[in-house]
Amino acid sequence: MEMITIPVSMPKDMIPYLDIEEKGLSFEQSAMLLYPLIQSCVISHGRAAEILGVRKWKLIEFYDKMGMPYLNQSREELDAEIAGFATLREKRAL
Repeated sequence: MEMITIPVSMPKDMIPYLDIEEKGLSFEQSAMLLYPLIQSCVISHGRAAEILGVRKWKLIEFYDKMGMPYLNQSREELDAEIAGFATLREKRAL
């Protein structure tokens, strides 16, 4: 993956907490910077994984460990979607 250097403004007191490697930010920091873009549907999990140079499931597992699940639907939304698929399946069986 090609890397570039860009200036970033941040509070000075954050510097001791950054885990900056020779190549730049750590995987975790880079993944956290991409998460808002995934959440707002600007990019997909797959595209973010490509940018980071990892498999999609590794990224999904990382976000899950951080408390950011891949599926962000409520139980009711998920139940309604499953019911919709069941209805479609029944119609196809006829």
